[in-house]
Amino acid sequence: MTSKTSQTSPSPAAHGRTGATAAPGHRPHWNKVPEVTAYFWIIKVLCTTVGETAADLLNEKLGLGLTGVSLLMSVLLAGVLVVQFRTTAYRAGVYWLAVALISVVGTLISDNLTDNMGVPLETSTAVFAVALAVTFLVWYRREGTLSIHSVDTVSREAYYWLAVLFTFALGTAAGDLVAERMALGYRVSGLLFGLAIAAVAVAHRALGLNAVPSFWIAYILTRPLGASIGDYLSQPTGDGGLGFGTVVTSALFLTVILGLVVHLSVTRRDIADADRLTPPAG
Repeated sequence: MTSKTSQTSPSPAAHGRTGATAAPGHRPHWNKVPEVTAYFWIIKVLCTTVGETAADLLNEKLGLGLTGVSLLMSVLLAGVLVVQFRTTAYRAGVYWLAVALISVVGTLISDNLTDNMGVPLETSTAVFAVALAVTFLVWYRREGTLSIHSVDTVSREAYYWLAVLFTFALGTAAGDLVAERMALGYRVSGLLFGLAIAAVAVAHRALGLNAVPSFWIAYILTRPLGASIGDYLSQPTGDGGLGFGTVVTSALFLTVILGLVVHLSVTRRDIADADRLTPPAG
């Protein structure tokens, strides 16, 4: 799904800023997220796959336990988000590193509830769905938009990343619920979520479903899609996977992500036309 929301794009005269010209004494903000292109969705799915396999890998290899790994990754995520918030414009490397880490943390949050606290997947799925809905409600009531093309203030960016965290946690819980509790297996689950994303794209393109809900529904669904792909590749053949293991799967997908992010950093193909003017340093 590569369309924009119904909001008008910023003009070149605005130097890539979304919204009105900044008032005197206020630093102008540039949109802090990339354009929704094919690159966006490809890297997003790859990040979700890495989130699933890397979380399993770290939990197995570091010997810190699920709680210790969760705390470590949360600290790393917090550090990257500090850098992300301090930038004045979208930076591909920082942004996608934050997405990759938040994918891992979202997976670990869901795993902690299920494995350490014994919370049923049905319950955690419902809790994350409510948390995401509340985030969207507060975000919309405070800012008047949920469009990612308007993530140009600190408050909107905070709502955005909170929503992203809940989408990953929700997608993990829902994906595990479908794959494990409903006994569909990783491959069938992946196909199911892929078809669901395709249905959203058709509803948006052909039936006029608004771009904002279309984006967020697809964003949520890519999480269990990526998790199903990761599990299918990494899990033993006896458990329904291909047996590549978490190390090989994580390394493969991280390499592809790195290559795509470097490509976008050079070509800037994921930045709106009006934003291609050189942004301020930061």
